[in-house]
Amino acid sequence: MTKGQIEAKISEAVSKFEMEYMGRGPKQIKTIITEDVIVVRLIGFLSPTEKKLAQTKEGVELIKKVRATLFENAKDVLEKLIKEVIDIDIAGIYSDVNTTNGEKVIVVTLNENLEKRLK
Repeated sequence: MTKGQIEAKISEAVSKFEMEYMGRGPKQIKTIITEDVIVVRLIGFLSPTEKKLAQTKEGVELIKKVRATLFENAKDVLEKLIKEVIDIDIAGIYSDVNTTNGEKVIVVTLNENLEKRLK
């Protein structure tokens, strides 16, 4: 598979994970592989209710806390889905949300340079 095909498959896996474990998929998703790091950018992942909640400081804190807890509890599932695509051990998976613009970023660190392996 090409780098672009693998990035597309990772995007599909993350989108599936978001739908099944986080309750909602993003409107757009983009995956970029750089050496031993994978960055996944999800755009438009907040629900209408979360958008309303995000209008207050307390709401933002609540969204971040709930999303972080959901992610931590299901992170092993996402790791398995990504590993099925890349067949490389994953060092770590990290995530954060931006409630102002409705974006989420997932960063996956690997134990090997995936980009070099693809060449």
